[in-house]
Amino acid sequence: MKKMKVAKTIKAVRALVRAARTSGRTIGLVPTMGALHEGHISLIKRSVKNGDFVVVSIFVNPTQFGPREDFNKYPRPISADLKICKEQGVDVVFAPSAEEMYKAGTVTWVDVEKLSEPMCGEFRPGHFRGVATVCAKLFNIVCPDFAYFGQKDAQQAAIIKRMAADLNFPLKIVVCPTVRAADGLALSSRNQYLSAEERQDATCIYRALKAGEEMIKSGARSPKTIISRMRRIISASSALTGIDYISIVDADSLQGLNRIAGRALIAVAVRMGKTRLIDNIIVDAGI
Repeated sequence: MKKMKVAKTIKAVRALVRAARTSGRTIGLVPTMGALHEGHISLIKRSVKNGDFVVVSIFVNPTQFGPREDFNKYPRPISADLKICKEQGVDVVFAPSAEEMYKAGTVTWVDVEKLSEPMCGEFRPGHFRGVATVCAKLFNIVCPDFAYFGQKDAQQAAIIKRMAADLNFPLKIVVCPTVRAADGLALSSRNQYLSAEERQDATCIYRALKAGEEMIKSGARSPKTIISRMRRIISASSALTGIDYISIVDADSLQGLNRIAGRALIAVAVRMGKTRLIDNIIVDAGI
């Protein structure tokens, strides 16, 4: 097994990447906040399969958490994460401190308008500014040829793709399929917050998404009708404490649809107990 390096400074990771590029390697970046699970592993495997020099960043980014969100309790099992990375053939783990990523007096931010406003943007003000900024910084630090993201965070993926295009980052954003448990629940670092009852009830999210997908495939074109049925499915959960949104939008622009056509994104955000969960499905409704 090859030796994996851990870089904690920007200078160190840049030196390692520079050496790899000099030897002719393409650079693959998998940005994470740690607490790695099979979803993250699928991204790493995709980068390894691509033949990249694989850099995994592990950084719980403070700027994407709101004042009443779970930054302080967000899981940070760094030893377990490093073990996973080593087993998967990662070349470098970039694990900087907040002080390394955000120098004192930082006043520059990346804000992707329009795409960051609906859905999670409405309920988590400032969240996507933090996401876009940290990803822009990682792209600038690592200079990858490819960066890998999961479809589960569909709005994030769309925003990062648009940011990379608008700011002319010379890399390809690779969006990989959502990894799910056997019962359909999308894997997430926040799933570990769920009680046994909440974990069981959370399967209603995927059932609702599949119901919406089937309605579209059967010819339904009214978002209102589909959302109403999905809401009934999710609301039957005894562990549900709130539905932030159920949205059907254009899969690329994330703009709302009056009539479903083309590639539509069905996205939900719900709260099971104190845990906020998101998920989505893309459906091609044709013209």
